[in-house]
Amino acid sequence: MELYNDLLPDPLPAEPMALASAWLATARAARQQPNPDAMVLATTSASGQPSARIVLCKEFDVEQGRVSFVTNYDSRKGRELAENPRAALVFHWDHAHRQIRVEGLVVKAPDAESDEYFETRNWQRQIGAWASAQSQPLRSREQLNAAVRAAAERFGAPHPTPDNVNDPPTALIPRPSFWGGYYVWADAVELWIEGAARVHERARWTRSLTTAGDTPPWDDPPSLRAGPWVATRLQP
Repeated sequence: MELYNDLLPDPLPAEPMALASAWLATARAARQQPNPDAMVLATTSASGQPSARIVLCKEFDVEQGRVSFVTNYDSRKGRELAENPRAALVFHWDHAHRQIRVEGLVVKAPDAESDEYFETRNWQRQIGAWASAQSQPLRSREQLNAAVRAAAERFGAPHPTPDNVNDPPTALIPRPSFWGGYYVWADAVELWIEGAARVHERARWTRSLTTAGDTPPWDDPPSLRAGPWVATRLQP
């Protein structure tokens, strides 16, 4: 008796990114959860202390084999990536019984790309990016509210409230230098499909990534040379 409602292709694809991207597109189209782009981002400090949090995937680049997200560079994850520029990602969709794991090298996105993305954000979120010293101690909520008001006044914008969330922007708000994008250049991808009796479908693809630049972390995307993907089926 077949134990699966869904199966990985046989033979496995030569590379995993196209299939993984298709899974993400399916999860978005299903509208079964508020944030299908949500992914766990795990980082480690130079001393080996791990930390994890949920961030949103901003781009799943099949051709380059990389996943991108944005954040405050001075946040805990930003500091840890400066110390140890490797990360792991997990997408999980209960309704689809599917999971994607990605591991790889992390580099900052070019400033121009971070600028372009920041311009697409709602002006209230732009103000929030300026106001938040992410991951730093906070004395009180009023301290944060004061920082939001100060950022709004700095750029001639109104104080953000629920009542004006849909109002058009009244000022051009530039991207702060401490905020922007990262690329996770995948050197390992695992695809998982839930199976009956815990007899799941799993496969892992790995490739080598070598650089022709300085020692990481890099401020701009390095000259990366990627080897061919190698696919392996895994026990559940």
